[in-house]
Amino acid sequence: MTDKSENPVPGDRIAKVLARAGVASRRECEKIVEAGRVSVNGKTVLTPALNVMATDRILVDGKPLAEKEPPRIWMYHKPAGLVTTERDEKGRKTVFDALPPDMPRVMSVGRLDLNSEGLLLLTNDGELKRKMELPTTGWLRRYRVRIKGTLSEAKLDELRAGIEVDGVRYAGAEVTFDRQQGANAWLTMGLREGKNREIRRLMEAQGVVVNRLLRISYGPFQLGTLQPGEVEEVKQRVVRDQLGLRETPKPQRTRKPAKPPRAGKRPPAGRPSGKPARR
Repeated sequence: MTDKSENPVPGDRIAKVLARAGVASRRECEKIVEAGRVSVNGKTVLTPALNVMATDRILVDGKPLAEKEPPRIWMYHKPAGLVTTERDEKGRKTVFDALPPDMPRVMSVGRLDLNSEGLLLLTNDGELKRKMELPTTGWLRRYRVRIKGTLSEAKLDELRAGIEVDGVRYAGAEVTFDRQQGANAWLTMGLREGKNREIRRLMEAQGVVVNRLLRISYGPFQLGTLQPGEVEEVKQRVVRDQLGLRETPKPQRTRKPAKPPRAGKRPPAGRPSGKPARR
C-alpha cells in the first residue's frame, strides 16, 4: 500500500483559504461552506474537506474573495457596554459598530464580556486569529480585577493551584493582591486558558463579586495608555514576528483614534482610578 502522506493533495483546504482571505475564522468558514454559500469554479461546495489552488475561482455568496492582504493586527481598547460579536441578536451595540468607518473587515482574537474592558486584539486574517487564540501558544492574558470584599491569602493560594467550579476544572492562575480600597479590593490576575467568563466564575466560587474587569495585556501586547475607544495598528515587522510565534517581542504601534478625544484626562488604563465602576 502507498502511504497517503507520500502523495499529499495539492493546494490548501477551502476553509483555510477563506480564513486567510479574512472571511471569518476557520471554524466559521467551515460552517459557511457546509451551508452551501461557497462555490469553486462554478460548482457549489458542501464540504470543507476540499483542497483548492490559487488558480481556482472561489465565490462566497456569489462574490469573489477580496484580494489577499498581508496579515494585520490592531489593538483596541474596548469600553464596557459593547458586545464582542459581529451581530447581536438582542440589538446591543457591538465592538465592530464602534470601530472607525475606514477600518477593513476584522475579527476579534478571543472575546471580552459585555461589562469587561481593556485590550482586545483584532486581525484581518482568520489563520492568525486561530494561532493567537490557541492555548498551546502559551500567551498570558493579564487583567486588573476589582472585587467587592476581599480574599485571604489562603483563598488566593487556591486560585493559584487551580480549582473546580460546577464540574469545570480551571488551571491555576497567577494572582497578586494589590490593595484594599474601602469595600473593594484590587487584584492582578494572569490566565493562559481563557475559558468563558473565567475570572468572574472563579471569584464567585471564592465568595466575592467582580465589579470591574480590565484586560491590560494579551501575550506581548500591552494596553498601556491606549484610551477607551482608541485603536492602534501594530507594525508589520511585529506582525511577522507573531506569525512565526516568536516569544514576547516588543510591539511597535501607530495610533489611530476611533473617536474624537473627549474632554478631561483619564488616568492610565493599567491603574485603578478609585472611581466607582461604570454600570
